[in-house]
Amino acid sequence: MPEGRPWTARKDGLALAVRLTPKSSRDEIVGVEALADGRAVLKVRVRALPEAGAANEALIRLLAKSLGVAPSSLHLESGGSSRLKSVHLAGDAAALATKLAGLAR
Repeated sequence: MPEGRPWTARKDGLALAVRLTPKSSRDEIVGVEALADGRAVLKVRVRALPEAGAANEALIRLLAKSLGVAPSSLHLESGGSSRLKSVHLAGDAAALATKLAGLAR
């Protein structure tokens, strides 16, 4: 696993860096990977196509289900049409970080 975490604590939750791969054979959180510039991202694959926001919606649903939180507590901050995205997770930052650490493997 690369050094660093793909999330940053905020007073109202976490900011999560994600690298999304649409049109995959299954929905899954693969783990943490390092980009060429050294930043850590959570690598996620979804079956949805990158059309009309379907892949972004699938990302939000998969993260919410995996973390055991309501989809309404997640918000796509940036990267709507990019593979690299920033997702805001509202809630207790420490609890969310613990759950993410378990998913990041």
